[in-house]
Amino acid sequence: MIYQGNRITVSLLDDGIANLQFNAEGESVNKFDAETNKQFDEAVTALEKADNVKGLIVTSTKGVFIAGADITEFVAHFKKEEAEITNWIVEINGVFNRFEDLPFPKVAAINGAALGGGCEMTLVCEYRVMGEKAQIGLPETQLGIFPGFGGSVRTPRVIGIDNALELIATGKAQKPAEALKLGLVDAVVAQDDLEAAAIDLVKKAIAGDLDWQAKREEKLQPVKLNQLEQAMAFNSAKGAIFAKANPKQYPAPAIAIEAIEKHVNLGRDEAIKVEAAHFAKAAKTPQAESLVGLFLNDQAVKKLAKKHTKNAHEINEAAVLGAGIMGGGIAYQAASKGLPIIMKDIKSEQLDLGMGEASKLLGKMVERKRMTPAQMGETLSRIRPTLNYGDFGETDIVIEAVVENPKVKHAVLKEVEGLVKENAILASNTSTISITHLATVLERPENFVGMHFFNPVHRMPLVEVIRGEKSSEEAIATTVALAQRMGKVPVVVNDCPGFLVNRVLFPYFGAFDLLLKEGADFVHVDKVMEKFGWPMGPAYLIDVVGLDTGVHGADVMAEGFPDRMKPDYKGAIKHLFENNRLGQKNGVGFYKYEMDKRGKPKKTADEATYELLKATTDSDKKEFDDQTIIDRMMLAFCNETVRCLEDNIVATPAEADMAMIMGVGFPAFRGGPCRYIDQLGLDNYLALCEKYAHLGKAYEAPQKIRDMAAAGETFYPKA
Repeated sequence: MIYQGNRITVSLLDDGIANLQFNAEGESVNKFDAETNKQFDEAVTALEKADNVKGLIVTSTKGVFIAGADITEFVAHFKKEEAEITNWIVEINGVFNRFEDLPFPKVAAINGAALGGGCEMTLVCEYRVMGEKAQIGLPETQLGIFPGFGGSVRTPRVIGIDNALELIATGKAQKPAEALKLGLVDAVVAQDDLEAAAIDLVKKAIAGDLDWQAKREEKLQPVKLNQLEQAMAFNSAKGAIFAKANPKQYPAPAIAIEAIEKHVNLGRDEAIKVEAAHFAKAAKTPQAESLVGLFLNDQAVKKLAKKHTKNAHEINEAAVLGAGIMGGGIAYQAASKGLPIIMKDIKSEQLDLGMGEASKLLGKMVERKRMTPAQMGETLSRIRPTLNYGDFGETDIVIEAVVENPKVKHAVLKEVEGLVKENAILASNTSTISITHLATVLERPENFVGMHFFNPVHRMPLVEVIRGEKSSEEAIATTVALAQRMGKVPVVVNDCPGFLVNRVLFPYFGAFDLLLKEGADFVHVDKVMEKFGWPMGPAYLIDVVGLDTGVHGADVMAEGFPDRMKPDYKGAIKHLFENNRLGQKNGVGFYKYEMDKRGKPKKTADEATYELLKATTDSDKKEFDDQTIIDRMMLAFCNETVRCLEDNIVATPAEADMAMIMGVGFPAFRGGPCRYIDQLGLDNYLALCEKYAHLGKAYEAPQKIRDMAAAGETFYPKA
């Protein structure tokens, strides 16, 4: 044994070939945490001293080759000054460089995901052999940073500038065929043949059949492209990349390009210093803090959901009541994840609509070659449409997805409860109606919960699992387990009008209505909020949701929270609805809609809207500066999020932030409303609340914010 650690071992195989193996004891994956970095340094030192090694392979005993750096350690590192971060990265790179400089050929045997630091580990080898089930990539820009272990230096030298820029900027993991085509790996083999193939390759390099020194030298020298070719490659990449990612919102790709432009004409060691300095620059952006926090919050929410499933019942079959767009979407989602589901409605044309929705979604999968026609048929066969309850006797969970009307829901829930087995769970896909209220007609309210899917079901990752006053832990656990089985991220919330997401969303719409009442231009408000980072502004959003749905929800919220959600005036949304403007549903809302060539609704500003809005506007058109619009919209949204934490509707800031990002498209690079408040600074946020408190209760700072500001606290740890 050349080196023995609990993360890395280096053993000598036959013919002078060493095996540097990543095998983190007690961990599910290998990653470059502080201890692994330390042991990698020690292993390289041992290899530098070994005089009996002629070649080396790098392997992993985990299903994942190396997942990358340990993101949980980033938070503390990123709090440091830029110079400290730069030195930390340069120090780690020193070990990678020493490994690259070892006096013998090296081959990485990539058996699973080699991402981030895992990919960079393979790049310091001369050759890379990839298993047919593996993937490789540099996803760091998704965390607001870019490769820091030499990835931005070596990829342009290995696969060319244009390919490297796309690989880094998109963060997309490459499958074996794609990686081979790029030149990111040298061979793809069957999983079982991987180690043998790596050994064979290193033997050929030792024998002189392969010029491994030339492969290494390529990575040590400047990129072999003249200035004109370089300029063309960078200009082309910038145009494509910045069209997809706004550099003001997501600066990491721009910082990565800037770094690569500066170091492509340098030797490796100087280039690494440039990369490290730019990595530190990216790490200090608020976007990096938000996106790293988002990753950690995602992990935390999934862990919390897993805890909730401890008492879950087994689910062999589900059912959905109501075969509209939502019911069809729910049936599709269950069937696509392998779960048989009954879809019941009282009208055969509704069943046709539901099956049509599922068929359309599956047809798109076939078109994209993500599914074969045979697999589509198999998936559809898992959905059993029916007009009666004949097959409900053995169903484990029933999701009610009928019209958003408490009387109708009461009737349907009471009827189905008498037809299912005693331990079957009933779940309502209501978006606003109290679960405790809906449970009043049930004999077994402990078996009843809310299960709020978001539209469109197949795209929106969030499911709110709502606990009524009498909902049992078993019912919550089983519903959470179902959501996970359907490929969704469940967040458990307590019952109140609108639950979590809609309760927070309606004050946002209220803030929009108030701006319009005071003379703001809805098109300008939309542009400002989209520039802020929302996927669509409030006018466009309510058009997509449907003004009828918005008015119904607003009425429910006004009854539940009259102090801040019951305006003393008729707002623009209600006025347009009363004039039969429903949004995309009937082609006119705030905007008017016409189908484009791809059959998608395209919006244009409608002069008729401005005429109608005169009836709800206090004065002539008034100009609001962008920051005022942002402050007024975001205060109403963020304040209600904090009130949901105050009222224990949601348990943690992490769950609140993830719900807003997954449920309504809160800008991911801002990390969620709680992270947004932290980044503004609680004292600054409190001052904004006081500035706009005269507008109403929705703008007044919640007591929790006052208490936290007084105590110098934040939603997330400062260090």
